[in-house]
Amino acid sequence: MANGQPHGAYAITLRELLKNVTYRATKKIAELAVTAVTSDSRAVTAGTLFVAVAGTAVDGHDFIDDAVRRGCAGVVLEKGRARISKTRGLPVCIEVEDSREALGLIAAAFWQEPARRMTMIGITGTNGKTTSAYLLETLIRKAGGKPGVIGTVNYRYAGKVLPAAHTTPPPEALQRLLREMADSGVTHVIMEVSSHALEQKRVAGLSFDVALFTNLSRDHLDFHGDMESYFVSKKRLFQEYLKPGGAGVVVDALADDPWGGRLLAELAGSKRKKAPALLRCGIGAGEVALTSARENLTGLTLEVTVPQGSLEIRSPLVGEFNIRNLLGVAAVGSALGYAPPVIAAGLSEAQGAPGRLERVVSASGIEVFVDYAHTPDALENILRTLRRLTQGRLLAVFGCGGDRDQGKRPQMGAIAGNLADVAVVTSDNPRSEEAGAIIAAIEEGLRTTGMARLPLAMLQSHPALRGYELIPGRKAAIRAAVWHANPGDIVVICGKGHEDYQIIGKTKLFFDDRLVAREMLAMIRW
Repeated sequence: MANGQPHGAYAITLRELLKNVTYRATKKIAELAVTAVTSDSRAVTAGTLFVAVAGTAVDGHDFIDDAVRRGCAGVVLEKGRARISKTRGLPVCIEVEDSREALGLIAAAFWQEPARRMTMIGITGTNGKTTSAYLLETLIRKAGGKPGVIGTVNYRYAGKVLPAAHTTPPPEALQRLLREMADSGVTHVIMEVSSHALEQKRVAGLSFDVALFTNLSRDHLDFHGDMESYFVSKKRLFQEYLKPGGAGVVVDALADDPWGGRLLAELAGSKRKKAPALLRCGIGAGEVALTSARENLTGLTLEVTVPQGSLEIRSPLVGEFNIRNLLGVAAVGSALGYAPPVIAAGLSEAQGAPGRLERVVSASGIEVFVDYAHTPDALENILRTLRRLTQGRLLAVFGCGGDRDQGKRPQMGAIAGNLADVAVVTSDNPRSEEAGAIIAAIEEGLRTTGMARLPLAMLQSHPALRGYELIPGRKAAIRAAVWHANPGDIVVICGKGHEDYQIIGKTKLFFDDRLVAREMLAMIRW
């Protein structure tokens, strides 16, 4: 799949592949047969069309000679990036303005545009994409559809579950996956569309029937540089990839989140010939509105209005952020034409996503949750939610990933210092950085809140005290936090969620927060 190589004999003319691309060719291309499309020169064999794409680490234009030596049928390259030879015997060269966009269009044509056979739903935002995808999957199935999901945790359809190397795969893999989904009878595709994918035009060649914006907060600034650029990337889903007359759903539930409101205003002011239908999800206001909510540790009961009427959702999920997720998915269901009773039934059945405020069950009297929260906004949402629900103390275990946005580290430390009773700072995926240096940056934020570093045993025996501890080893940190919790306390382990690995240096090691917590809880006997 990754190389875009089909099963069995398959060929398509180059002219057909380029039908949606503006290009200039060095030779006649009408009958030239192409058997595969790739942007990786190492995957080239006879009959392959090689598309030279400039990546973040390497530039595919530097590997054109390698692709030619391997016998490619043709090369797609950006205008002015390499000299086009007219020497007889060399493969045809196709010159385009943007080879990233061309790759998406060519890959879609190669796999005969499978997305056209299915209802396409794109979900973008900093937090909530994965939970929303799981909720929507259950809702579509309840409504009688056959959903396929492309997202952070995995790719799944028709009983198959495939590992996810990327939240949004590269075009060659993405279009082949869509082809397999269409051939398997999938009716609706739910796709988490990352800002990286939008910036890198991985979804070129796709048009979405519905697009959902969950929220925007600090993340990926190592890639985007600033929040404005991050927002512009997210907005592309609505401005460039939403079908004329499609539906745009924007969760704008909180007044202190300006991005949803801004997106709504800019979309409403769009001069597109057939502007999308806009559904705003709000608390007490909007086309999809929350009119009342009740919450405890067992879940949420929500009264919601949608354009077609009103409904009640009884969800096992908790937290205001999950209210936002439920509202957004209810709005997508409304845009798809589902009746209120169907939306209510589907969302009441949905269990959410693995590693998203996932409870680790035990008989110890200690509540343990595992969550993917790895941004300041997500950590604050989780801690505020559990702060309201705990009868005892709130203990937070967290860290920050290496080789990523360094500015969020002290911010997350300050959030934990303000909202948790006990903070245990540990390693996440340190990658090429020293875990101790990352932890020290987080500690700077903790100190600004006045929280003191104290032994966990002291904090356990004196529950009125607040403090933090630094434990670099993640397994040791989780064990220590659970061991030093008291009945009635909540321990939340943040940062990795569903992930079952830890990256140290360049080594990927098996590690699952849930397993470590479960093993420790089994040892506790009061």
